Amino acid sequence: MKSNNIIWGFILIAVGIIFGLNALDITDINIFFNGWWTLFIIVPCLLGLIRGKEYAGNLIGLLIGVVLLLMCNDIVSFELISKLILPVILITLGILLLSKDFLKNNIKNKIKSIEVSNDNEFYAIFGSNSIRPKQEEVNGASLNAIFGELKCDLRDSKITKDIVINATSVFGGMTILVPEDVNIITTATPLFGGVDNKVKSKNSTNTIYIKGTVLFGGIEINERDK
Repeated sequence: MKSNNIIWGFILIAVGIIFGLNALDITDINIFFNGWWTLFIIVPCLLGLIRGKEYAGNLIGLLIGVVLLLMCNDIVSFELISKLILPVILITLGILLLSKDFLKNNIKNKIKSIEVSNDNEFYAIFGSNSIRPKQEEVNGASLNAIFGELKCDLRDSKITKDIVINATSVFGGMTILVPEDVNIITTATPLFGGVDNKVKSKNSTNTIYIKGTVLFGGIEINERDK
């Protein structure tokens, strides 16, 4: 979010400077070129792809924006677009499926390469349990909520490398609170349950991989306690 604000801030400043120079008759720059309005589609979608968010939606939006820009400048015709739209959609879907499968395999291989620590193993069985690991530096954890509620607070812990958390929620609920300076990648498999990752992606060198199973339960990952 901060990077988006910075980019939009520079864009607005640049546009403001151009308007000001034009008003003083120093320059005569026309920023309202044919199809300039398509930038309001292209730029947000491009930023979304850079941030790694919603690849499918942002990629499709970017393609639509570029096509509209080309049409506004008479570079391509509507007739040509109507003929190519089906092949483009099929190719795009194929690329997304391949990239998604490739990404999953990369994540699985990364998790396998990380040394999993069993020092932090916690349970909530037919009850509730709120824990905060005593170790200042956490190397991993195993969390289990079985017919119970488990809260694991890692906000005061130091994450100095990539770690793996095995999370299992069976007819129970689990909340994992994480530091603000880490990335979160979840591979937990929900079955009649859900995994809610409320942590926004960020440029961090350390990642917490959360794997496991959710059966008739739920896991929430957040940076702030409710």
